[in-house]
Amino acid sequence: MTIPTEGKLLRIFIGEADRWHGKPLYEAIVVEARKRGLAGATVIKGFMGFGAHSRIHTAKLLELSQDLPIVIEIVDAPDKIEAFMPDLEQMVGDGLITLERAEVLLYRPGRT
Repeated sequence: MTIPTEGKLLRIFIGEADRWHGKPLYEAIVVEARKRGLAGATVIKGFMGFGAHSRIHTAKLLELSQDLPIVIEIVDAPDKIEAFMPDLEQMVGDGLITLERAEVLLYRPGRT
C-alpha cells in the first residue's frame, strides 16, 4: 500500500468512556478504519484534558479518572479519509474531529 506525498491527517478527540454499539468508541473507529483499508490508526490515551463541557479529566484524581481523553490519529490519501468521514461523524457523539494536510515522507511495512 502506498500513500501519496500529500496526505491528510485525521484526528479524533473523544473520551475513554465513549461507546459505539456496546464497545469502546476508539476500538470501533480503529476496526472500521482497518476494514476500509486505511493505512493505519494510532490511539493515544491522555492523562489529563478537558473538552466542550470544560470538565477536567485527569488520572491524578481517582473519581475523575474514568473518562480520560483519547486521540485517534489516521493518515492516508485525502479521498480515503473523506470517504470515511460520513460514518465517523455518525459514530462520534461528543468529541472533536480535525483534518489537516500531512506531508508523507515515508510509509512502508517493517523489513523482513
